[in-house]
Amino acid sequence: MSTSLPRDLHLDLHLQRPQFALQVQLNLPAQGITVLWGASGSGKTSLLRCVAGLERARGRVQIGSAVWQDDAAGTFVPLWQRRAGMVFQESSLFDHLDVQGNLDYGLRRLPGGEQAAARRALGQAVEVLGIGHLLRRPTATLSGGERQRVAIARALAAQPRLLLLDEPLASLDAPRKREVMPWLEALRQHLQLPMLYVTHSADEVAQLADTLVVLDQGQVRASGPVDQVLSSIDLPVHLGDDVGALVTGTVTGCDPAWGLCRLALPGGELWVADTGVPEGTPLRVRILARDVSITLERAQHTSIQNHLPCVVAQIAAPVGHQVLVRLDASGTPVLARLTARAASQLQLRPGMAVWAQIKAVSLVR
Repeated sequence: MSTSLPRDLHLDLHLQRPQFALQVQLNLPAQGITVLWGASGSGKTSLLRCVAGLERARGRVQIGSAVWQDDAAGTFVPLWQRRAGMVFQESSLFDHLDVQGNLDYGLRRLPGGEQAAARRALGQAVEVLGIGHLLRRPTATLSGGERQRVAIARALAAQPRLLLLDEPLASLDAPRKREVMPWLEALRQHLQLPMLYVTHSADEVAQLADTLVVLDQGQVRASGPVDQVLSSIDLPVHLGDDVGALVTGTVTGCDPAWGLCRLALPGGELWVADTGVPEGTPLRVRILARDVSITLERAQHTSIQNHLPCVVAQIAAPVGHQVLVRLDASGTPVLARLTARAASQLQLRPGMAVWAQIKAVSLVR
């Protein structure tokens, strides 16, 4: 995109809802994908709509040097002037136009002097999203995944300063989600445009997020780099069964006979499912806490393939009859969810040397 990058995104918003009060103060990096994550009704979409100007909250919204709202100064820039691209659950394409017609519609919002640059930016978006072969297709003939890719390109056509995505994959079935996810990754890599992305899917968080904001009942429970937030042991009540660490390693080799690849981490190596990733490729892996057990010595004669030497870093207070333990594998965080009885029998304490057995690794692509 030719639009200059803003330095950051500052949000200070308050919106009263019947069920809760949305009260958010955030300073977010205006690069990459910031995911707003939480259960249904936590305030994710309300926050997105306030940033877009679709709803009027109290407070301030600033992206770089552009102030979109400042109640103290009497400033409120309307939706149509905010240069925020929006993509919703449903693609909302115009069925009487083909794909090219839908994309051209996105350019009509721009002054004539910006049309040439916008067309160049649109061409780049078409290439990155892989929809060039669809331009003359009627929208009624597109799959759900293709429709969403066209909707994203149409939002980018207006050269927005910020792209807002409200659960763009929620209406798609699993195969269509897998179809669209790589294109969203490509957007992050090739288009220097900040994105706010709403979801309650842990898989989308693990694959797409650079920054993660966890919302609960309108309040920010945590925010920061995604790997740091997910490896915290202070959020299990909000993450439920999705609690786990997100780590990045490098593919160092594959074993096609067994359908596995070896992933090198600072604390050792993991065997993960082989999805055709070339050797030398950085790869994100989400290790769910429920799939990790702890032993005091390295286990022998076990079906579990992954064993990492660790040090107990932190033990959370028991929740019910379960305990969440944060392990440090030479700088790689690992979370383990144990019964309180097991933790007591092992006499776990911070600083103790243990082994993490990883029963299953969810490979994030």
